[in-house]
Amino acid sequence: MPDAVSEETLVEQFKAIAHPLRLRILDSLSRSERNVGELEQVTGIGQPALSQQLSVLRKAGLVETRKEAKLVFYRIAASELGELCSVLTGLAPAGSQPRNPAQPATPSPAPGVANFARLS
Repeated sequence: MPDAVSEETLVEQFKAIAHPLRLRILDSLSRSERNVGELEQVTGIGQPALSQQLSVLRKAGLVETRKEAKLVFYRIAASELGELCSVLTGLAPAGSQPRNPAQPATPSPAPGVANFARLS
């Protein structure tokens, strides 16, 4: 039977994975090692949010880094994690993509446009 520390670590890792932006980052890293600029382009996540999410993944032991000159490259810590990300993203309905929590779920109306409720 696994010891309590291993179970706690596993739970913390699943908590780190269970976020739309972090899952998107891990999915991208499962394909290849990338630097922060590449991750920003591929995932569409802005630099401040990206750095914050990468920090969470790094602290959970899910990603590893290497520095080359001024660039920091990220990669998945274990190949099994890449396989897990593929399975998890494959469970999403076709054509869906994780929503960026920084963006509203529904688009706001254009300025000056009124919203009316339809009453029956």
